[in-house]
Amino acid sequence: MQGKRVLFAVAVLLVATVLSMSARAQAVYGSIIGTVSDPKGAAIGGATVTVTDLTKNQTTTVQTNDEGNYTVTHLIPGRYVVKIEAQGYKTSTQEVDVRADITARTDYSLQVGAVSEHVTVTAEAQQLSLKTDRADVATEFNQRQLTELPILDRNFTKFLLLTPGTQQLGWQHASSENPQGSVQIMVNGQHFSGTSFQLDGTDNQDPILGIIVINPTLESAVESKITTQNYDAEFGLAIAGIVTAQTKSGSNDLHGSLFEFRRNDVTSARNPFSQSSNNALTGKAIPDTLWNQFGGSPGGDSRRTRTSYSAIIRERVARMEVRFSQPFRLRSRAPAI
Repeated sequence: MQGKRVLFAVAVLLVATVLSMSARAQAVYGSIIGTVSDPKGAAIGGATVTVTDLTKNQTTTVQTNDEGNYTVTHLIPGRYVVKIEAQGYKTSTQEVDVRADITARTDYSLQVGAVSEHVTVTAEAQQLSLKTDRADVATEFNQRQLTELPILDRNFTKFLLLTPGTQQLGWQHASSENPQGSVQIMVNGQHFSGTSFQLDGTDNQDPILGIIVINPTLESAVESKITTQNYDAEFGLAIAGIVTAQTKSGSNDLHGSLFEFRRNDVTSARNPFSQSSNNALTGKAIPDTLWNQFGGSPGGDSRRTRTSYSAIIRERVARMEVRFSQPFRLRSRAPAI
């Protein structure tokens, strides 16, 4: 009897672990929902809804129910195209942006015609501004904001300071304990160790120091969500806030980016209160300052070998050399008489 109780307890623990992992994964993916109807507004049941990831060319197919509703869940954030097909109606397509923990609603009113005829909807999908499944208070940053907002040292954790109710501590961990330069920030007056960090749905918080473990680069992040109040119970190990980040999952093409940030005293403006006159020792109103940070990020299909990547790079460089080696010729035209 005692052995059966132990086995039952272990089974319950495993089920609870699986359920908690499934619930936590909901914050990593996005969803697309909508209703398909005819020109008179009547629901079209049995319509085929195909959702295709434009980056990875992966498709998910579902059918509308009797009320014409469809739901596609567990979508990695990115750009998708939704295609609606129904017998006796024209095929309708629309591109949709999917974001983590956000539901994009796309309703379709199909036109009568052959399935081979296509109608492209150019209107953007509306994001649900009124969330009915949760009441959290959060600040979201998309990929463009993460890469273009003026963060001096390009530190991901400093995005917390752009949310209400946050304050940076006057002291920071030593570099030996914090090699990635994470910043200790209080959320709503709580201790900084009460902020939980999630990276692609996994725990990313140091259990001893209470700081982020992997400080993602801004080029690798797709979006980030900082929740400061009323977050769901699916997020554990937090009493202050939740910081979730999603990273890029790659694509089938070779691509990359380069960046450089430079700051010096030549382009800086003087402080009218503390730098109204030149310093007696240096003879300058603004002290010598130079901050230069540069780097890049390559990406592509991980299934390709290093040799094939090298061949692609050599081929593209050769094309550039041929293009720029062509001589420029000036042509003149005689004025018409």
